[in-house]
Parts: sequence; C-alpha cells; structure tokens
Amino acid sequence: MHAVAQPSAAISLPLPAIQALAANDMAAVDALIRRRLASDVVLVNQVAEYIIGAGGKRLRPMLTVLAARAAGYSGTAHHQLAAVVEFIHTATLLHDDVVDESDLRRGRATANAAFGNAASVLVGDFLYSRAFQLMVELESLEIQKVLADTTNLIAEGEVLQLLHVRNPDTDEAAYLRVIERKTAVLFAAATQLGGHLAAIGAAGEKALFDYGMALGYAFQIADDVLDYAGDAATLGKNLGDDLAEGKATLPLIHAMAHSAPDVQQRLKQIVVDGDTTGFPEVLAAINDCGSLRYSRAMAQRYADTAINALNALPGSEARQALAGLAHYALSRTY
Repeated sequence: MHAVAQPSAAISLPLPAIQALAANDMAAVDALIRRRLASDVVLVNQVAEYIIGAGGKRLRPMLTVLAARAAGYSGTAHHQLAAVVEFIHTATLLHDDVVDESDLRRGRATANAAFGNAASVLVGDFLYSRAFQLMVELESLEIQKVLADTTNLIAEGEVLQLLHVRNPDTDEAAYLRVIERKTAVLFAAATQLGGHLAAIGAAGEKALFDYGMALGYAFQIADDVLDYAGDAATLGKNLGDDLAEGKATLPLIHAMAHSAPDVQQRLKQIVVDGDTTGFPEVLAAINDCGSLRYSRAMAQRYADTAINALNALPGSEARQALAGLAHYALSRTY
C-alpha cells in the first residue's frame, strides 16, 4: 500500500475531546470485557486481569465504537464487537512478548516475565477463544468471516516477522508486508465492522476499511520511530528493543540503504548479532541519513490517506474523532 493523497481540510478533534466523546461507549466496553474475562481457572483470571488491567490506550476498541457512530449506528452491539477486537489484540500481545522475550511493556513487567511463558501462551489462547465466543454471539456471518480472516492474517504476520529476525536484508517492502498483517489488518477490521453494524453499505464499509488500514500503517511506523527517538521513561519500554530483538524497522532499513558501504556492513552485522552495544552507531547512521525524517514523512502520508478516506462518510463528531486519531498516531510519545 503506497498510494497516498493530500489530506482534505477535514475538521478533527484533539485526543481529550475524542476520549470524552467515546467515554460512555468505552465504559460499557470495559465493563463487558471484565465480565467476559471471568474463568473458574484462577490463573486465567490472574494473567488476563494483569494484562487487561494494565490499561493502555484501548485504541482498537475505540476505533470500533467511533466507526460505528460515524456510520450512524445507534444500538449497543458495537460494545461487544469492540471487546472482541480488544481480546484479539491482547492475545497477540501475550504471544508477541513470549516470542520476543520482552520483559517490559507500558512501564511494567510483561505477563511472561511475571507469570512465565507457558501461562502467557495459554492465556493468550484463552483470549482468542473467548473472542470467538463473543463473535459468534453477534450472529453475523460477515463479522465472523472478517475477524476469522483477520486473525489468520495476524498469525501470518507473526511468522513473517519471525522470518526477518536478524535478517540484514529486510527491505522496505518486506517491512510494510509485516505491518499490514501484524497491525493494519486489525485496525481495518475494527473500523470496517463498525460500519457493517450500522448497515452503511459497501462503499461506506470500504471507506472505513481504507481508513483503518492506512491508520494502522501510520500508527506502526510512528511507533517504530519512537524506538529510536523516544524517551524510555515515557515510552514504557527500553529504547532499542527492536534492535535487541533483531528487528530492522523503517529507520534502520532506510539508514542501511543509504549509508556508505563500510557503515552499511557494520549496521548489517549489528542486526545479525542483535548487538545493543551498537545502538549509538545505529543512531548516528539514522541521523546522518535523515532516516527519522523519512520515516515520519511516510507515516504522515499514510495518516493523510486515512483522513481522506473519511470524506465518504457523513459529517459528524465521530468522523472528526476518527480524523483526530490519525493526527494522534503521529504526535504521540508512547
């Protein structure tokens, strides 16, 4: 996905206004999540509560409820759909942290660090299966199909990313393919299905899908920039974690492609070794090549594309909130 357009002059809301607009819906989503987390297996409750209770932005379920409202939905099924999306996302976090051997997320120990890998993987499986139970209760074959396909694509994205770990030849196209499956497809499903609940029609669903997909790219690219330009305390994780895990993200990929041959070889060796002691060298190369500027510009283009997709929807505060989330994706510091 490379085609982008200049942004329209759409009005957007700042994050506090977006959160206020979505507050009642999100309170209902959170209550439903906590009710449906319950299990008579104590460890399931402990691990699930640990990761759900960590808070976070709840961006994906917020996208679901706002998309539904922007499409004109006035019922309550979007709360359950939003909970499904959050359960799927949370399950992927549990599995991701085990695969990546991460020990810090949002400023505290990951579930695998606190409870062990086995518990994290198995509770992730519980959350996936609970998501599918909730999904079936919505009694929509289209919702089931979209989310089943999306979950399958996410799993493929995990494997694709694994194939690129410590691979110094990962290029921009391969990087974007991983983002599409790991991040963007769930954003797109969250927004498309919000429109589907409202029976907005094929054109409206496509606009919301396109918005979610472009937003997912913008969000992940901006997130990868923070790994080289953020503040560890604000970020809630260690700077250079991507490098330590052998992941070449866009700033490093761009620097490797545009550095002098000797620097390029050194960068590739750092990726192969997952050598965090080479982090200052990587930062120097990224700065010399303007790689953060390049990456931020790409994230901006995707955000602009997301905002333009909203032109197909009727004007509303919810639409302005969706536009605002595209701006937030670029400006956030964690």
